[in-house]
Amino acid sequence: MTYETLLYTDLGHGVGQVTFNRPTRANAMNQPMLRELRQLCASLEVDDSLRCLIVTGSGGAFNSGFDLKDQAQAQPSGVKDWVPLLEADFEGIMSFWRFSKPTIAAVNGPALAGGFELMLGCDMAIAADNAIFGEPELKFGAGIVAMLLPWFVGPKVAKEIIFTGEDQLSAQRALELGLVNRLVPQKDVLDAAIELARKLARMDPMVLQRTKMALNRTYAIMGMDEALRAALDIDIQIEGEGSWLKREFLKVCREEGLGSALKWRAERFGQ
Repeated sequence: MTYETLLYTDLGHGVGQVTFNRPTRANAMNQPMLRELRQLCASLEVDDSLRCLIVTGSGGAFNSGFDLKDQAQAQPSGVKDWVPLLEADFEGIMSFWRFSKPTIAAVNGPALAGGFELMLGCDMAIAADNAIFGEPELKFGAGIVAMLLPWFVGPKVAKEIIFTGEDQLSAQRALELGLVNRLVPQKDVLDAAIELARKLARMDPMVLQRTKMALNRTYAIMGMDEALRAALDIDIQIEGEGSWLKREFLKVCREEGLGSALKWRAERFGQ
């Protein structure tokens, strides 16, 4: 199957690679990408030849989150408009957490907002040593679609990153916090991910998949599914009510372009 926003490559030896393919938009997720992601994951679930999946981005970014330019143009308003959008956003972010086979994020560049959360949902992550991470949503009056970060770090660290809209978290700090497994030079990210994927592909796939099921179920028993659902419901309320900060940001985005809107946001927060 051919996709508009994704590339899929069979690397052989039981390893596949899905690449976010919107390089001119830093691989930002839009509704077509989210639909294609669901379709691709559904087809790969029943592909018995696939044993491990690598997730990466084209160009110089991994994934910059949801496409704000598209959102500015669409201008959704009220809970009724936001429910289907945020439900689709959430399902996209959680694609690889729910995928039965092991997934490895090959983080070749910035992983921000929804893209950061999607990376957290992968089972492991190999990152470029110059990659940056973060959750900038609160800087433009948006909520968090998939509140995964508190499940990886303590509450004080999660609150600092989220409350301040941190979007320059270094790769080294991400490694120290346990958000990624390993750092390598940018040019070596994909090779390192392939090497790890081929190790996993040599495992008995039945045992590996059921072990992933057991690990994920551990978090479910601790209440992760309910907590994520509750956080998503709160985000629907945030977007449904609408923030004055986000309205101003999107107004600048519509009238002057995304670059100007990002500059406006940076100046507001003294960056």
